[in-house]
Amino acid sequence: MNNGQDAKYEVLWPRSPRQNRNKTFAQRFSSLSGKRIGFLWDYLFRGDEVFTILQNAISERFPDTEFVSWKEFGNTHGSDERQILANLPARLKELRVDAVISAMAA
Repeated sequence: MNNGQDAKYEVLWPRSPRQNRNKTFAQRFSSLSGKRIGFLWDYLFRGDEVFTILQNAISERFPDTEFVSWKEFGNTHGSDERQILANLPARLKELRVDAVISAMAA
């Protein structure tokens, strides 16, 4: 009698093969000094409050940093999010934004 100790079973891995390859991230700034940072928000949670806190903290360390309000971009998770995101690269260039902080979600 075998008792199942020598039994062999076929198994399936629950994940498919990786479709995306690792990508290299953009190089980070050595400093935020003199940079222009845009805030992107999905109008959820309390991003307006959080961005004020972030802006104040960053400005303390880097007084010459400029900021572009989330109000300039629109809701990144609303009814017109596809259009807003499609226009985002051009809008960032138009506003001379060096980096973005995108938030929130609940």
